[in-house]
Order: sequence, then C-alpha cells, then structure tokens
Amino acid sequence: MPQIRPITDLRNTNEISEICHKSKEPIFITKNGYGDLVVMSIETYERQMALVEVYKKLYEAEAELANGVTLLEGEEVFRKLRAKHGK
Repeated sequence: MPQIRPITDLRNTNEISEICHKSKEPIFITKNGYGDLVVMSIETYERQMALVEVYKKLYEAEAELANGVTLLEGEEVFRKLRAKHGK
C-alpha cells in the first residue's frame, strides 16, 4: 500500500530512504494537504521505467497490427535466428 507523508518528513532523509528500500514502493509527499512529490529508490524507479518501456512496445505492436502489418510465423523467425546466431 502506498505511503503518503507530509513534506516535513523529508527532514529525516535516512528514514525516508529506509522506507523506500524496504517497501520497494514510492512514497507520496504532500504539501499543505495536496500531492507534491514522489520519492522512490533507484531500484523502484528502474523497475517502473522498465514497465513503461514494455507498455510502449506493446502499444507500438498493437498499432502495427491495427495498420495491417504482416505477421511472421514463429518457426520462420526462430529458423532465421538460429541461422544468424548458429544455434
């Protein structure tokens, strides 16, 4: 479950860092009762960016299908890969 903390909690950076690493989730920071910042560990950020990249590629693939791009047969693709990489 995401944590929501007031901006004053950022004074204790070690505690915020520990929470980020332990929970592996972002912490939402509020200012005057409204959302202001999101703080997360590098690992969480990289995981989120990897997901964004997957979603982007899925969107591109769906757009290609919608535009009528011809699909390749799986066996043909694997045969070409084996020929190229010798396995």
